[in-house]
Amino acid sequence: MIDYLIVGSGLAGISFAETALRNGKSIYILDNNSQNSSAIAGGLYNPVILKRFSEVWRAKEQINLLTDFYATLESKLSVKVDFKIPILRKFFSIEEQNNWFAASDKIALAPFLSTTLISKKFAGINSPFGYGEVLQTGYVDTALLLTKYKIYLKDNNWFEEENFEYEILQFTNRGVNYKNIEARNIIFAEGFGMHSNPYFNDLPLDGTKGELFIISAPELDLDIIVNTSVFILPLGKNLFKVGATYNWKDKTNLPTDEGKAELIERIREIITCDFKIISHFAGVRPTVKDRRPLVGTHHDHNQLHILNGLGTRGVMLGPAMAKALFEFIEYHVPLQDEIDIKRFRRKA
Repeated sequence: MIDYLIVGSGLAGISFAETALRNGKSIYILDNNSQNSSAIAGGLYNPVILKRFSEVWRAKEQINLLTDFYATLESKLSVKVDFKIPILRKFFSIEEQNNWFAASDKIALAPFLSTTLISKKFAGINSPFGYGEVLQTGYVDTALLLTKYKIYLKDNNWFEEENFEYEILQFTNRGVNYKNIEARNIIFAEGFGMHSNPYFNDLPLDGTKGELFIISAPELDLDIIVNTSVFILPLGKNLFKVGATYNWKDKTNLPTDEGKAELIERIREIITCDFKIISHFAGVRPTVKDRRPLVGTHHDHNQLHILNGLGTRGVMLGPAMAKALFEFIEYHVPLQDEIDIKRFRRKA
């Protein structure tokens, strides 16, 4: 018998797998590769909502945890995936400058917003009003991380690519049986695929489609991430990742002409040089209308658990939410009301 059967190997799934392994638990992961939002994500971690100059929910806690989490993964996998790099918010007016400095006086935001106006000129960008620097930021190469982690899982015979067949799941006094697997618990970390899960598909998981580019821009000289209406992230060799759009109606993983046109328009609002689109990606983020994750245990089956709804901040939320769910299952540490799926049963 294993401790945890995990369905899904995106950021939520591997965050829980790694948390369980570090605590001496046994795991096995199943995934049908139908969801790609974690793999194509920008991977930024940023403790500030730059549109409103407000703090990300529990940002300090998440930033502190992710630093150790990804450093340990880098050591285990012998690969660099966490890149500490500043995020600069381009200002478009004096008013935006003033709003930034007013926000930096707030106790919660002071550790994350620099009070020094950045006036550095970057080739390919016109920025007469300068930039504000967000502190304790960076990005995780999510595609590389997921690829390397699956190799690690396969090398240990802990991973299988297949569809999960909910109808053959059997409940026992000890846990569950699924095909030839006996487990104490199942963690469903399926992202937007949760809508096919009969045990949890009553939860209000929405899907927000995002589209991104990889562009080539030889005249653009950036060694930082610029974030305005989209982010521009330097990848090296004149390549940049740019994203992302937000579409609440289309639930497919297919790039669209509309998304392409929107990204091109936003890029041209930021940079003044020519660029060429190398790749165009799309994926559906697992988002929740109250902007909080879905974490907890099924109301009738205490062997079934969910870790979902990480939305646009999977890199930050994954380690923290995995830790919360693990401690809830193993040590009965109560979940925060904001993330516990019971909040929707109470409303119902």
